[in-house]
Amino acid sequence: MTFYALGNLDDRIKNADQLITVDVSKFSNSLAELYSNIAKPMLDMCIYNWQLSRNVGGEGLFAMALLVQVSANVMRVLTPPFGRYVADEARLEGEFRFSHSRLIDNSEEIALYSGHEAEKTTLDKGYFTLIKHVNYILRRRLYHGMMEDFVIKYFWGALGLILCSMPVFFKIPGATAVTLGDRSEGFVTNRRLLLSSSDAFGRVMFSYKEITELAGYTSRVASLLDVIEDIHCGHFEKKLVSSASTEANASILSGRGKITESSDIEFISVPIVSPNGDVLVRSLTFSVKPGQHLLIVGPNGCGKSSLFRIMGGLWPVYGGEVRKPPPEEIFYIPQRPYISRGSLRQQIIYPESRMEMSRRGVTDDDLMQIMRTVDIGHIVDMQGGGWEAEREWREVWSSGIQQRVGMARLFYHRPR
Repeated sequence: MTFYALGNLDDRIKNADQLITVDVSKFSNSLAELYSNIAKPMLDMCIYNWQLSRNVGGEGLFAMALLVQVSANVMRVLTPPFGRYVADEARLEGEFRFSHSRLIDNSEEIALYSGHEAEKTTLDKGYFTLIKHVNYILRRRLYHGMMEDFVIKYFWGALGLILCSMPVFFKIPGATAVTLGDRSEGFVTNRRLLLSSSDAFGRVMFSYKEITELAGYTSRVASLLDVIEDIHCGHFEKKLVSSASTEANASILSGRGKITESSDIEFISVPIVSPNGDVLVRSLTFSVKPGQHLLIVGPNGCGKSSLFRIMGGLWPVYGGEVRKPPPEEIFYIPQRPYISRGSLRQQIIYPESRMEMSRRGVTDDDLMQIMRTVDIGHIVDMQGGGWEAEREWREVWSSGIQQRVGMARLFYHRPR
């Protein structure tokens, strides 16, 4: 239900499947690596700098730390917004992936229209847009990496060597008099400490780029969680049609109706509103009692399917009251029946399992009687393996048989 609302009732998240399957994974991996890339270097810096301060004096180390901090701030200002780049890259990857999913889902229709050239143009456009953005990021990383290496390896290295050489040429306050050999030995020791400390600091600085990329993934994942929370609270944001800006329609869209449980189906002053804000019917009132039949007719776009989406809980109720039986007493047959993966038996008892079927006291013979009722009993014998046969049923069956399978589910569930 949440995924349906993300794609149909709200405009803030594009390609939610990319966010859920790819971006969440990248966010998790990036966050997990961050600890190992930062924790040990920070500890090394503390230990080595403490020892250096004892060897060369705290004043010199403080002066060097100040210069390093200033240069690090300059680097931070000059660092490109890699977080935003990563977020844009993930969005473009999602759009490119969606283009392929759309092509797979509609391959037959595209083939009948001979639309391969038009679809290839669409795919190429998405691909080259993505590649152009990736190349731009690589170029920025190249220039930034050159600057980063120069500052860390040469500028900071030179500062460190100057600091290490101070005890050789100058007497450190508080230090005892030492020979030239001891000073040379101290220089070598301090230089090793400095190299270890600078290596740790360099790893921390390199991690800054990883942190900015993590910020990009964090932004994507946080926006997904925020939108999901809004949807659970019944708040949707979607670009509305022009008619939604009128005062009368705006008052309808700002309201909310209620859904109550009842033995009958009844709409009381319920507006029929499409997800894009188009008010199809301002106020609809009708009721269906047990034993009654109701046929709803009308031209395209008048709200027939919208009525059932509201009753099924897919779309919000903007006003009035909807009374309907509990979910186990009402059953819907979609316009395009859903064919799940699994055995032939599972297609009829969907969404229940075989264990739930046994609990109902339904046998395979009962299922066969249902298949004969909708005039598709022959498909059980056509498939090798009987009820246990597993195929890609959507490819095996025609659309007419799929619709009859959807009707067979109605006879299996036997709603009131």
